[in-house]
Amino acid sequence: MTDWLGHDAQIAALMEASATTRMHHGWIFAGPRGVGKAGVALDFAKRLLVAGTGRTVPADRLAPDENDPIVRLLAGGAHPDFVRLERLEKDDRKSDTGQLARNITVDQVRGLARLLHSAPSMGSRRIILIDSADDLETGAANALLKSLEEPPAGAVFLLIAHKPGKLLPTIRSRCRMMRFAPLDDEAMIQALAGALPDVPASERAALAASAEGSPGQAIATRDLNLPALEAALGLIAQGGREASAERAKLMSALSGVAARPRLEAFVDLVPRFIARRLRGAQGASLGQGIEAFEEAQRLGAGAVTPLQLEPGALVYMLCGTVAGLGATRV
Repeated sequence: MTDWLGHDAQIAALMEASATTRMHHGWIFAGPRGVGKAGVALDFAKRLLVAGTGRTVPADRLAPDENDPIVRLLAGGAHPDFVRLERLEKDDRKSDTGQLARNITVDQVRGLARLLHSAPSMGSRRIILIDSADDLETGAANALLKSLEEPPAGAVFLLIAHKPGKLLPTIRSRCRMMRFAPLDDEAMIQALAGALPDVPASERAALAASAEGSPGQAIATRDLNLPALEAALGLIAQGGREASAERAKLMSALSGVAARPRLEAFVDLVPRFIARRLRGAQGASLGQGIEAFEEAQRLGAGAVTPLQLEPGALVYMLCGTVAGLGATRV
């Protein structure tokens, strides 16, 4: 039914919805990063745009044929009835090349007026894909809410949300929630075999084990040597002289501009590392471990883009949360 492993139920629901004449105008694709939400949403957008022209769409898979003229226009960024909102590259000579803005801005959302206030150009549908809605600044979220409250005919909003709880309750209430879970072990192995056919099976298995059901995360972090970071965190959690040495090494290795991708991966890794160590913990150990997990999440939230802490200080503090696990004996 689908090219997206592990999400057959979600895709069946989307195909059923697309066949109705009164389809909901707002959708939230919610779940962890890298599990395929945005890819499914994009295929759904392709289906809606092709169907909106009156042409037949596949009955056995979500996405239309890649050679369809509508799909080719969309792939080339030239479809007049489709807009994808995401964080833009910073227009700042002092910033690093390729560095993204912190948020999707209110001006970007207001820029949808041209699309929303005119008739569709090539069919009956207009699609707005927001990747991700977590990145909307406050003004942008409020501006989007106005469009969701009074959507023009044929407009469909597809919101990618890694943390749907961060969205305005009023936005959530006006959208249909489609939840995506991490892939199971079998689907992960299949997904990585398809995406990384030239990578040895043993390496793919290691990537699958470290990515917790997220093929996108496994692929994105393949060159970042996460096993080494996790091994260092294990030593830090045990405490002792080696822990101090590992903390110093991490502070040095993750502090340079070139190390930014690995630093971002480390910030995401620490809460997951703590969560794994909490499995089976009870009583005071569990409570202290949960506090460490929440502290790691708090430190990482928005700390990297843009950096609110110096890299070395951020790494030092995150390592401190892990070092506390040794005292709790989780």
